[in-house]
Amino acid sequence: MALIDMFLAARVQRGQLTVHHADGTTKTFGTPTPGFPQVTIRFTDKGAAAAIVRDPALGAGEAYMHGRLVVEHGDVRELINLLSSNDPWETGANRLAAVPMRRAVEAVTHRIGRINMAKRSKRNVAHHYDLSDRLYDLFLDADRQYSCAYFTDPANGLEQAQDDKKAHIAAKLALKPGMTVLDIGCGWGGMALYLHAKTGAQVLGVTLSEEQLKVARRRAEEAGVADKVRFELIDYRHVTGTFDRIVSVGMFEHVGPAHYRTFFRKCRDLLTDDGVMLLHTIGRAGKPGVTDKWTTKYIFPGGYNPALSEIAASYEGLRMMMTDVEVLRLHYAYTLDAWYERTVAAREAIVSLYDEPFYRMWQFYLAAAASAFRFGGLVNYQLQFSRNRHALPMTRDYMVEGERALRG
Repeated sequence: MALIDMFLAARVQRGQLTVHHADGTTKTFGTPTPGFPQVTIRFTDKGAAAAIVRDPALGAGEAYMHGRLVVEHGDVRELINLLSSNDPWETGANRLAAVPMRRAVEAVTHRIGRINMAKRSKRNVAHHYDLSDRLYDLFLDADRQYSCAYFTDPANGLEQAQDDKKAHIAAKLALKPGMTVLDIGCGWGGMALYLHAKTGAQVLGVTLSEEQLKVARRRAEEAGVADKVRFELIDYRHVTGTFDRIVSVGMFEHVGPAHYRTFFRKCRDLLTDDGVMLLHTIGRAGKPGVTDKWTTKYIFPGGYNPALSEIAASYEGLRMMMTDVEVLRLHYAYTLDAWYERTVAAREAIVSLYDEPFYRMWQFYLAAAASAFRFGGLVNYQLQFSRNRHALPMTRDYMVEGERALRG
């Protein structure tokens, strides 16, 4: 039996996968099971299967991008879900784990690759966020919230869920009139503009993406609030002054473990004595790990999703008190589902912007990411910090009340 067949036989037990090999043979794995996909794929050359065995994530992603793996029945999302749902994180089976020596080597090289000095950070950000504006318009919501939405009801649409995310975060910031806010990794400016519109706060948003900066500044000018909501192209490490509140959404994933303590020390120094910070980040439900090679090569160079233990170790001793922790388990899976469906609907437009391999890359990225939140070990953390234990109300009721008021 070929190695790829052994690999798939161990992986697919519920649901069914039919594989047409490049040599003309066909194999079927698993058993039709309610709730599990039935998918048919074809390898167009012998090397594609071997590449997947050597490195499943990198091999499968590249094979799909370049048409060496073709999904003939179902789609790539169903293929990834079939494989992932047979080995959910909670079971601990981990049948695709690397051998110990290879895993150790990858862990060392991965950590070296996550050392994001200022120049490298800007280059890494540009790799992903300085893509065509048109691309992001095709799959994001109107406010261009490129982070986990908040689904108060799984049936809600993406626009509603992203509006609810902003309200959820704003309520945790406990903003009062006249406060100043620093938005680290401000994206296209949506959160900063929302906070000002809803609370009157003066906001400084910082980013390393030149394309995002242009859009954010234009939006502030068009809204007539450029004197109240400012945006700068600057690394967070170079920000000066103090702020009543700090918010950072979807940026910490790019900091790198070697700089976590620098990040928290800088945030502490930027907060007023009774300041509050809200950090929203993708994280690992389990222990520290590594980012797969396909993601670091094609999507987020320098990116890493931290374990909660890594975050805790980074702020301990800085006299910065964690005041609230929330784990969003499935919200990003629903968000990515919506992005995936919009991407598929916009296939022709994306291919015309770039090419077919790029479209397949983006499709694979969104499908794999959704599966990681639905079946794998990824979650979202919302972590609240304060420099003063008296800065926030005694109970969490203010969050609920504030969110309800913001949502109207």
